[in-house]
Amino acid sequence: MPVSEPKPPPILANKHFGAASAFTPESLLREARRQKGLAPAVIPDVCILDPDGDIVRHLRVQKRAKRHPDWACYHTELDVFAHEGQDYGIVGCAVGAAFAVLIAEELFASGCRLLISVTSAGQILPVQAPPYFIIIDRALRDEGTSYHYLPPSDYSTADASLASSAREALAAAGIAVAVGATWTTDAPFRETQPAIAAAARAGILAVEMEASALYAFAQARRRPVLCFAHVTNQMGQVEGDFEKGAADGALESLRVVALVASRWRTRARRPDR
Repeated sequence: MPVSEPKPPPILANKHFGAASAFTPESLLREARRQKGLAPAVIPDVCILDPDGDIVRHLRVQKRAKRHPDWACYHTELDVFAHEGQDYGIVGCAVGAAFAVLIAEELFASGCRLLISVTSAGQILPVQAPPYFIIIDRALRDEGTSYHYLPPSDYSTADASLASSAREALAAAGIAVAVGATWTTDAPFRETQPAIAAAARAGILAVEMEASALYAFAQARRRPVLCFAHVTNQMGQVEGDFEKGAADGALESLRVVALVASRWRTRARRPDR
């Protein structure tokens, strides 16, 4: 009797990657504006995802952030602020792949032109003592959201020119950052020792929860997204873990974002681009 091929799991079945979505962020925002009596939102061209919320909290304490009055998202608040003469939008506490991509879709539908994610990450390979930053150039797809945007593969990858531009901007400012791969997982409390060892053997630098999905979204939707891992911990395996630096890492994160955004804005204004 012939052996039938195993069915693909639901997450890999009936995806039709080339087909348009029946449900769009534009439609969701339209109906939310109708229900809430809001005007269409005009938002800054550069927006930040701050999954830990450290940057947002710092800006609010400093009275530098203001809630956007016409941000129609059902799940989040968009704060706007100025830094070194440039305007930014920021959404805090959008943690995890599915949430991050939902917000990314809505931000780009509202006028965002560059999205930068700065997410706390756990150290896999000991590049140096935390805290430090990694420009994520590829992310292992151990989450569910990316498989709705791109066919199966091991990794989602960053736009090479965007990652290179960011590295150049930070190097010019004397900021040493690592560039490399992370492991994106939906289940931080299932980071087992065998899984961590496998990631280390693959040359993966850190583990986080958003990058592979954001990069799959970016490639599928042709949107500029760059993800940073702020390596702040060793997954609680040592005493005194999760120390992020001054202002819970917000000051250095803002410095990194501002340098990358400034380089991107300069390049975007060039007539040959």
